[in-house]
Amino acid sequence: MKRVFSGVRPTGRLHLGNYLGAVKNYVALQDDYECIYCVVDIHALTTLEETDALKENIYEMMLDLLASGLDPKKCILFVQSQVPEINELFTLFGMITPLSWLLRVPTFKEKVRMHPDNVNYGLVGYPVLQAADISLYKADLVPVGVDQLPHLELTREIVRRFNEKFGDTFPEAQARLTNFPTVVGLDGKDKMSKSLNNHIELALSEEETAKKVMSAVTDPARQYKTDPGHPDICNVYKLHNYFSPQAVAQIADDCRNARIGCVQCKRALAEAINVYLRPIRAKRSKLAENPDEIYRIMADGAERAGAIARETIDEVRRKMNLR
Repeated sequence: MKRVFSGVRPTGRLHLGNYLGAVKNYVALQDDYECIYCVVDIHALTTLEETDALKENIYEMMLDLLASGLDPKKCILFVQSQVPEINELFTLFGMITPLSWLLRVPTFKEKVRMHPDNVNYGLVGYPVLQAADISLYKADLVPVGVDQLPHLELTREIVRRFNEKFGDTFPEAQARLTNFPTVVGLDGKDKMSKSLNNHIELALSEEETAKKVMSAVTDPARQYKTDPGHPDICNVYKLHNYFSPQAVAQIADDCRNARIGCVQCKRALAEAINVYLRPIRAKRSKLAENPDEIYRIMADGAERAGAIARETIDEVRRKMNLR
């Protein structure tokens, strides 16, 4: 069975963009592949200047991942830093990765713009750590969207260079192409993001969700309820596609013919989101009653991942004549 690896940064509670863009797919993959999913807390440090909330963010994210359907009996779910071998492979990969490869990565330039006062060594080496994550577990497949293919190709280049220097050791992980939807935030402009405060967290109450949805920007060309709407440019309508699939054609027709206004459309979306998320929220509440079980799942996942990692590092040390 082919092995899948993917990691998620612990930024706190998951929102709808995270769920639709990645987590829903993670849940589907675990039925057909050997899946390893990692909360990448070391990655988070590259742009994190304070770590006070890191432990809580990891816990909250674990709750959301488990509530969303990740099953520790079907996949390995763990925290990156709890398998220390990642740091060794990161260091060793760094010894063979040309700096020029890293400086050309588009996301590095983007992060420099976003964090001009914190351009650290870890930020430059982020792709090397990513390559080490994938390679430490000898993953065959990495779920990515088409826009992320250049990042995976850099991992493949690092692996190829290692294999050429020290012998065939790591598979060149292939993309498991996935249609990751770009979920636009409530502002109607930017990708849904915590930093932009335009998101809806999975764990919100139904009342909080409704309040968030009612603040969403809709069709900018529609001023009055009697005006015909343009659902194709309305972000609320786009969200209806995910949460009201059976009603979305009728919603579009009613909007175009001014049979419903934006307020009514948003109320319907809020209800649809709440209905969809009720099972997830109920499971999350149940899981939160027993924090010790969440930490047990983390520890068990780290032990299972660690067994794979130790074998890999032993092989790497032998091939690099480090033992």
